[in-house]
Amino acid sequence: MSRFAGFLLSASRLSPLVSPLLAPFRALRAYVDRWLFQLGGPATTSLELVQRRIFILPSRHGMLFVGSLALMLTGSINYNLSLGFVLTFLLGGLGVNSILHTFRNLARLRIAAGRVLPVYAGDTARFTLIIDNPGALDRYSIGITRGESETPVIYADVPAQQSTSVGVPVPAPHCGVLRPGRFTIFTHFPLGLCYAWAYAELDMHCIVYPRPEPGRVPLPQAESHDATGVTHGAGQEDFAGLRSYHPGDSPRHIAWKAAARGDALLTKQFSGRAASELWLDWTATPDTLGVEARLSRLARWVVDAHAAALSFGMRLPGITLPPAPGDAQREHCLEALALFQGKKS
Repeated sequence: MSRFAGFLLSASRLSPLVSPLLAPFRALRAYVDRWLFQLGGPATTSLELVQRRIFILPSRHGMLFVGSLALMLTGSINYNLSLGFVLTFLLGGLGVNSILHTFRNLARLRIAAGRVLPVYAGDTARFTLIIDNPGALDRYSIGITRGESETPVIYADVPAQQSTSVGVPVPAPHCGVLRPGRFTIFTHFPLGLCYAWAYAELDMHCIVYPRPEPGRVPLPQAESHDATGVTHGAGQEDFAGLRSYHPGDSPRHIAWKAAARGDALLTKQFSGRAASELWLDWTATPDTLGVEARLSRLARWVVDAHAAALSFGMRLPGITLPPAPGDAQREHCLEALALFQGKKS
């Protein structure tokens, strides 16, 4: 019934006059999906595949198997073949037993949301699902997909009383907040005669950063300020420690003594009172650029300023991030750009 309603919904695009007539089918489809597939919105942290969440039907091979059994039973009755009855009922019992094993391969599995790392627009995000098997039986050939034809299927085996992490790739074409939607967890184990599946919609998302503008874009000029606005930055007065070498660091700041001892290449850091501060301002981008292009340029500035170990801040319409150095500042600025694009869209 749900597929029939979906066919009618697709037909409504051809004629706007038919759309009002399909309103009852839309409501019926939504009700059937909520009742049959237990669609109650995203789960908070995890869910357990209990009996009401698992559905099972014969696969294509299973339908062929049932048809073969029907032909064997018909021939055995027609020709009164005792051995034919034995083989038919033996294979029939094997098929019925496979239903139990296929269902049990999914039953009581616990699905939890794992960590999702941010990506740039145009890349592929990997949503990590943690499959926990609290039972005493190993689970084999557990498939996970998003239910779309172009989405690859990921298979995993889950040993008894252990957990397995599975990364499901999801394309991230635009910056903003990416939600994976509903995952389909299925199995054909052990004989492939049955197809058991369950739906898992977890409360998880991925921050998609704007892709930095390609090429080298000069950073904006640092702003000078008076003594009241002086902030701590990368100075040249007092030695503050060592950090890992970044391409582009001045050779004068490399710790050559440590390199001569065989240590990794390190760069000296100094602390002092900076006479100016670097602001990455929305108004510093050309007005001729679109929103996507301006965000892309700001992302390029953030990446370049972080690579140069500068202390920088950001100004967006309605958002101001004070200057600071380090990885945390880079993540905060890129996340602000991603969420700003979400507001625009």
